[in-house]
Amino acid sequence: MPQAMETRNHGTNPNSIMSSRSVAIVGRPNVGKSALFNRLAGQRISIVHDMPGVTRDRITAECKIGGGTFTIVDTGGIGADVDTDFTKQVRAEVEIAMTACDLIVFVVDGQAGLTPTDQELGRMLRRTDKPVILAINKIDHDKHSLHTIDFARMGFDPLMAISAEHDRGVRGLAERINALLPADDEDPAATGRAVKIALVGRPNVGKSSITNAILEDDRTLVSPISGTTRDAVDIPYQRGDQNFVLIDTAGIRPRGKVSTSVEVFSVMRSEGSIRRADLCVLVIDASMGVTAQDKKIAGMIKEARKPCVVAINKWDLIEERTADKAALKEVLDDMHAELFFLSYAPLILLSAKTGASMDRLFKRIENVREASRRRIGTGPLNRLITQAQNQQSPAMRSGRRFKMLYATQPEPSKHFAIPVPEVVVFCNEYKLMDESYQRFLESKIRTEEPWEGLPLMFHFRGREEQGGGKGPGKGRVKAKTPRKQSGSSK
Repeated sequence: MPQAMETRNHGTNPNSIMSSRSVAIVGRPNVGKSALFNRLAGQRISIVHDMPGVTRDRITAECKIGGGTFTIVDTGGIGADVDTDFTKQVRAEVEIAMTACDLIVFVVDGQAGLTPTDQELGRMLRRTDKPVILAINKIDHDKHSLHTIDFARMGFDPLMAISAEHDRGVRGLAERINALLPADDEDPAATGRAVKIALVGRPNVGKSSITNAILEDDRTLVSPISGTTRDAVDIPYQRGDQNFVLIDTAGIRPRGKVSTSVEVFSVMRSEGSIRRADLCVLVIDASMGVTAQDKKIAGMIKEARKPCVVAINKWDLIEERTADKAALKEVLDDMHAELFFLSYAPLILLSAKTGASMDRLFKRIENVREASRRRIGTGPLNRLITQAQNQQSPAMRSGRRFKMLYATQPEPSKHFAIPVPEVVVFCNEYKLMDESYQRFLESKIRTEEPWEGLPLMFHFRGREEQGGGKGPGKGRVKAKTPRKQSGSSK
């Protein structure tokens, strides 16, 4: 996550989303901006595709090559009338990035040659007071170097020939960027561990609108056209003294309704965002209720064992018919019932359109974070499992019965911003445990500590049948190891 970037809630001021040592990568569609972004970031973050106009939003990452650290910003392609519904808004995105960043990398296609759109954008960039590096991309071989001559008459200095795809000249470009940027005076350790929050849901439920309402800035593209957001956009954000990274994801469609390769990759990126997030905000359209696809996405969150808050967006559309407490309770109870398997996730009512309840959303997230650091002492925990066994014995399986001998809760991991609570249960044989009894045991433990917003992970450790021991420390231990948490600090 970009440690050097500080984002404050300062309304529509473009500087509220950038800081010093930030670099905007701009250019017309399909010149290789996203390929260069990924190369500088050292990982595939932006979607790279031959289809022009794939990138529509600003996407940020950190570059650590070239002798320093700086934030890079990938922008939507400008000009050429690509995707006319978004051309003006994409142009505005580029202009905001150019205003807020300290340096601009103007990318052109060395194979295609100088185009009228390049010339128009060049005139626009010459009016800025920011340093501009002209990066002539797709110079894959030395014999292609003659292609750079035509671009020299644009009047930019420095001019650098690169190949993002083949990693030619990229380190030299990073070194030149570092030389032109202001000194890096910020201490990365002082910024703290940022909490990664993924906003996930079906297309057009208002994920980008919520992001913009949080930032008080038209930061991501919003449109009634489903599928406006194609990539998972990481947005560093600071609220008070707490650092966050908001991950605005593409809408997750049913597999059968994904029509293009770009959409397939977008959905895969959104699913990956769930796994790398510290907490997921599942966004549901209040006017539609909980749909089958909402349940599938909730299942992904549960499978990934992620902390979660369910945001019921567009509440203003049904506010009148839920004005009295009875009607409101009925609607919320129905939604809880539909999402019964994600019962630990609290529901919060939102309206991105009016900006209502954004403070309450972050208050709920902070409550989840605080709860993740709480634990049950070994004595109270063992009294709970004894009470559970006395109240309801596990079912017999193959003539044997599951028996819990001892339980403990390890200290929360310091490697996670929001660690998931874990309980280690020593037992006679973990294979005798069935899912229904595990749910019963979890409900019993949650009477002592609810851990709202947090899944509860069990580790069952059984005695070796022929080990001869009768305690949790005797004999070789077999472990039923759960899936590891993702989204750890690098």
